[in-house]
Amino acid sequence: MKNSFKNKLLPTSTAGSLPKPSWLAEPETLWSPWKLQDEQLIEGKQDALRVSLHEQQLAGIDIVSDGEQTRQHFVTTFIEHLNGVDFSKRETVRIRNRYDASVPTVVGAVSRQKPVFVEDARFLRQQTDQPIKWALPGPMTMIDTLYDAHYKSREKLAWEFAKILNQEAKELEAAGVDIIQFDEPAFNVFFDEVNEWGIATLERAIEGLKCETAVHICYGYGIKANTDWKKTLGSEWRQYEEAFPKLQQSSIDIISLECHNSHVPMDLLELIRGKKVMVGAIDVATNTIETPEEVASTLRAALQFVDADKLYPCTNCGMTPLSREVARGKLKALSAGAEIIRKELSR
Repeated sequence: MKNSFKNKLLPTSTAGSLPKPSWLAEPETLWSPWKLQDEQLIEGKQDALRVSLHEQQLAGIDIVSDGEQTRQHFVTTFIEHLNGVDFSKRETVRIRNRYDASVPTVVGAVSRQKPVFVEDARFLRQQTDQPIKWALPGPMTMIDTLYDAHYKSREKLAWEFAKILNQEAKELEAAGVDIIQFDEPAFNVFFDEVNEWGIATLERAIEGLKCETAVHICYGYGIKANTDWKKTLGSEWRQYEEAFPKLQQSSIDIISLECHNSHVPMDLLELIRGKKVMVGAIDVATNTIETPEEVASTLRAALQFVDADKLYPCTNCGMTPLSREVARGKLKALSAGAEIIRKELSR
């Protein structure tokens, strides 16, 4: 499977989540409770996954995903399946130095008793011959979403999570996943830790994988806490500069990042020259649907610093908080914008 998307120039994909149907969860809401239970919930999630896949296919997305239809949240749904974390014992912590959240507590050694997403990935694999990408939370972002009363060391806990993620990733690969992506928004915040052990724990999570691997580093969903934080970052967002040199040297294949409507200077991409880059050309913090030409313009700018055979047009982040109609429009714009550039490159 590994080479199936290599022959397509600028293969498109999404960063991860897509809106859930209203019969499964509350629309445009993060952490929405499920509206179904038991057997109906299992069936409802599978139906939602099919719908999400269909919408990606209709929009012309090349590398498809589950749209994260079977999970409530990109981090905690994975953690819920692990031993050593008590969800009834909650503490308030500061998430990525931005907002307070009530989170579960690590009370003992963390371990994974059984696969978390492997059945869902197998189900997705049965529905399509297209290359599929699966997202997992990265070790640093996982520890940032917990209160640790056991290890009392962010680094120790991150290494434990990296081992667990590696077990899951190997089984996802065996289930037919072509790209495994680790979501690490925390890489944009904890710069010293990223370079001291964050990238090293990420490399531990991908150890021994033969499929392609990606790390997604963004400025977050379009929720108020994130948009308020962005307003404090000034006219140039240079956070990527801190992690890029070490990521460029790392064994991760693809770096996924936020470009469109952001204040990230495009020339920072020069720091990861040689890596494949998923260039976020769709802004997920607005309901305005990009025109294909706006998408093309972001991709054109990126092509100054990324070779065409290494550029993967993508969304800035997940689209869970958006309406399905807006998400649909944005996916179509992404495909159409990539097509404009493909034509330009083939001349």
